[in-house]
Amino acid sequence: MKENQRGRKYYPQSRPGPRPKSKGDRPVRTQSTGTNKLKIIPIGGLHEIGKNMTLLEYGDDIMIIDCGLAFPDDEMLGIDIVIPDFTYLLNNRDKIRGMIITHAHEDHIGAVPYFLKSFNIPIYGTRLTIGFIKNKLIEHKIQGDLHEVSPGEIIQMGCFKVETIHTTHSVADALCLAIDTPVGKVFHTGDFKIDYTPADGTPIDFGRLAAIGNEGVLLMLADSTNAGRKGYTASEKTVGIALGNIFRGNPHRIIIATFSSNVHRVQKIMETAIENGRKISVSGRSMENMVRIATELGYLNIDPIHFVDLNQTKSMKDSQFVIITTGSQGEPMSALTRMANSEHRAVQIRKGDVVILSSTPVPGNEKTVSNVVNALLEKGADVIYNDIADTHVSGHACEEELKLIHTLIRPKFFMPVHGEFKHLRSHALIAEAMGMPPENIFYMTNGDILEVTPDKARRSGATVPCSPVMVDGLGVGDVGSVVLNERKYLSEAGLIVIVAAFQSSSGALLSGPDLISRGFVYVRENSDLMAEAKLYMEEVLMHSMDEGVKDRQALKNALREALRTFIYKRTKRNPVILPIFLDV
Repeated sequence: MKENQRGRKYYPQSRPGPRPKSKGDRPVRTQSTGTNKLKIIPIGGLHEIGKNMTLLEYGDDIMIIDCGLAFPDDEMLGIDIVIPDFTYLLNNRDKIRGMIITHAHEDHIGAVPYFLKSFNIPIYGTRLTIGFIKNKLIEHKIQGDLHEVSPGEIIQMGCFKVETIHTTHSVADALCLAIDTPVGKVFHTGDFKIDYTPADGTPIDFGRLAAIGNEGVLLMLADSTNAGRKGYTASEKTVGIALGNIFRGNPHRIIIATFSSNVHRVQKIMETAIENGRKISVSGRSMENMVRIATELGYLNIDPIHFVDLNQTKSMKDSQFVIITTGSQGEPMSALTRMANSEHRAVQIRKGDVVILSSTPVPGNEKTVSNVVNALLEKGADVIYNDIADTHVSGHACEEELKLIHTLIRPKFFMPVHGEFKHLRSHALIAEAMGMPPENIFYMTNGDILEVTPDKARRSGATVPCSPVMVDGLGVGDVGSVVLNERKYLSEAGLIVIVAAFQSSSGALLSGPDLISRGFVYVRENSDLMAEAKLYMEEVLMHSMDEGVKDRQALKNALREALRTFIYKRTKRNPVILPIFLDV
């Protein structure tokens, strides 16, 4: 690490040239890049919430911003998480010079372990961000070339010189980026809000942002999540006031669910608990990991004497402790959801409990959150969420804050990022209202390529692969649309299995065919239908065998088609039919 002329720490290129090809490498360049054009390629994060990943490419150099995951929607049955498509990077692996992470939220770091299973490049992030990534890599039993940086430092990635700048968000140690490229400066806001009284006492470096704007910014990529909301995002300190009002004099057990990554929020909850004479208990694996990591790195400053094991709270008065837990988004396996469903090993919800949701639902999670709230209310808990009290403030900038960033940075071209189309559109309208020509604003979709020169920006006609890659257990990318359609069909239509046993030597039928129904009808209430179907299957099978059909696949097809026709005539439904023959 060196120092540049302005006294900022400077990371020279960690890997000066392309790494040697291994035997398994098959670099296939999808398109050559002109040396006078900068390419901006979003792989994820546009027209969606999650799996943020953006590439900057110039000549033989690629740098990566963020590598996040998304959570599956309701149609992705059985899927755990969704990650970006790394195909373009695999085909251009020799160009990659490094990755920088803007902050430690899952939609920006969650896919890093999956990325590192195929790549070996330097990854840069602030201390807390790298701490969270290290924990993920330990869980995946892999290693990475991780580098801690502080705001104000310079990182060289090939032809790209990246300046890291402190910003305020709902997680500590968040960054925005000023990137010097051969065609001009690119500014990336990261996720941010304008908080003049942040929990850590360090607001955005407005002076540096203004200086960057004066230096001239060719292109700005900016967070659009709250672009449709008027006014300003409230300060994190308002949450502390609301929590204090709830805690003060409350004789009941208090359970608070919040994002495990929101270190400042958790710190404030703990301080409020201590001020009101309560011990602190933590529930949920991600929350426990965060508390451990943040404490080790000095981001949580709570004396261990104030903590108590969750099992010990059973012998304590309700007014003597608070439980901080995961599950603010209604995740099926989270601690709060298990409490709501009476499945938690240590906590049973009872009448009088005060449950605080210190969050707002991420778009797409509204239904799951509502289900958890209703389950808690049915058990007699008093549920407090953002519509009732100021228990949460967003980490994203609203309209007036976005106007301030545009005023400070004054980019020539603008590309709204991080959000669904309605968010991107709202942000574009803000830029237009501030005088930016509409032709200088670019709505992009994942996989699109924006080509930028010092004088011009245009959408390239080419695209790169960007299909969502679904992770199901240990399988990565092996579940596609065909499998999901089959799962959806099974969930809607149900399954009937036809089982028959044959003598292996003679081919004679020994038993069956028997029918097993799963998810089609309740057999006890439809015994006549199933009995009639079984007799019909016996007739079809014996008739086919009498006709001399010996091929097992032909017999299976005959049974399948016959049962499908029979069931549809009786029920107007089309379950999945699976014949299984056993040799004895």
